[in-house]
Amino acid sequence: MLNSLLWWRGIVITFVALWLAKWILPLPFMNEVLVFSIYTIGCNFLLGRVGFISFGQPAYLAVGAYATAFYLFYFGTNPYIGMLIGLGAGFVFAFFVGLLFVRLRSDYFALVNLALSVIVFYMLQKVLADITKGDNGLWFLTNIDATPVFNLTKPSEFFLFCIFIGAAVWALYKYLDDTLFGACCLATKTNETKLEFIGYDNFKIRLMAFVIANTTTALAGTLYAIYLGSVSPEITGHSRTADPVVVTILGGVGSLWGPIVGTLAYTGLRDVASKFIGNWELIVGFILVFIMMTNSVGLYGTLENWSKSIWRRVSGQKGNT
Repeated sequence: MLNSLLWWRGIVITFVALWLAKWILPLPFMNEVLVFSIYTIGCNFLLGRVGFISFGQPAYLAVGAYATAFYLFYFGTNPYIGMLIGLGAGFVFAFFVGLLFVRLRSDYFALVNLALSVIVFYMLQKVLADITKGDNGLWFLTNIDATPVFNLTKPSEFFLFCIFIGAAVWALYKYLDDTLFGACCLATKTNETKLEFIGYDNFKIRLMAFVIANTTTALAGTLYAIYLGSVSPEITGHSRTADPVVVTILGGVGSLWGPIVGTLAYTGLRDVASKFIGNWELIVGFILVFIMMTNSVGLYGTLENWSKSIWRRVSGQKGNT
């Protein structure tokens, strides 16, 4: 019982803190932070655990978002069903794409994912314009029905829903980090030859990791669609391809809490700095260069190291007295 409580401690503290933050920070900001964090954690898992750098995450985001949007625009009104459809579409898409992509490594993997994002953007904007409505997108906010338990048409209740979804997602990734599968993911990144030697299949491990990560990305897409009540090809635009990678590096690659810290910093810089500097991305760029040049562990890792250092000093002073 005690071990179970300790296991959940970090997740509960983090998401309670995020819930309390809505009393200080604007609700739209907090909703975006939660959804973007879920969007980023899949990229963080791929890069930190498997060694895959992906510039194609907007494609998987769009699959979840548009699958949900098609249901809510053409067929139904229940956002819960729309979410399940988006999640299922994301899983199927990630599985079949993964069968081809996870055979590649390094730059080739990054480039084919970038190409996939461009293809999906073109498909949504031009090829499937009759059903996607092209650049105008699909607008279905008024089609969404009020739902029991959490009324997802209300931003305040959508926020609570995202708190629970986020806690479940982080619990999943924390569990994966603690399992043999998580260790195998790390091994396939660092020494795939030894992993094969002891009897594990690198391809299957990478495929499973790829599907889990990008199904999570599709989940973020479904949440975006329901929250905004609309989708457009812009979510897969070339200017969005690097966003999850940037936030991953900013927060700390491979860190469980890096996506949340990185998203808070990235979204906060965008909202605050853009009021004073037109090209606010320059600030983020300088921070990223500093992190990579100094081999830093990202913002979360830096904060963690500082807090441990302060705690040791405080504990040492108490011991001396």
